[in-house]
Amino acid sequence: MTGRFIAVVGPSGVGKDSVMRAMVKNDDRLTLARRVITRPSDAGGEDFDGVSTVEFERRLAAGDFLLNWHAHGLQYGIPVSIDQSLNNEQDVLANLSRAVLPQAELLFERFEVLLLTASRSTLSTRLQKRGRESASEIAHRLDRANFTLPRGITAHVVDNSGPLERTLAAVSALLHPVSA
Repeated sequence: MTGRFIAVVGPSGVGKDSVMRAMVKNDDRLTLARRVITRPSDAGGEDFDGVSTVEFERRLAAGDFLLNWHAHGLQYGIPVSIDQSLNNEQDVLANLSRAVLPQAELLFERFEVLLLTASRSTLSTRLQKRGRESASEIAHRLDRANFTLPRGITAHVVDNSGPLERTLAAVSALLHPVSA
């Protein structure tokens, strides 16, 4: 048996990275997939490996990524190295684009999706606080917040508008239900 690959998706500003970090801190059965992104490493937010487009393309050609995609003018990759954690029966959390969910579902023996949601006002406040986007970019991200998942993909849906502790309790109950 292998660990589960748990794709975490949701609109920009929903708190995916904060929720994922807290989940890993509270549960030693979980680990994070560290993404490779064509963005400066000091851009803030999640822990990731920032690389140039040339370096990303080199790694892609070398087969270093299990999954890769383009979004918001950037390239993202999930390294092959997560296979080691999965083979050690550890569950891996990965912040993914919804566009690659069908590909991920085909790749992983045990695959689940966690869809985080939040109110529009919560998303707006969080996006403004992180300070990475202009007002027009924030407006665009808010307009895309109510997306649908690709056909055939099912997800555990959790509202992250409130306290982090409430979200963590809801996620834990969904990912680790107590059998009756």
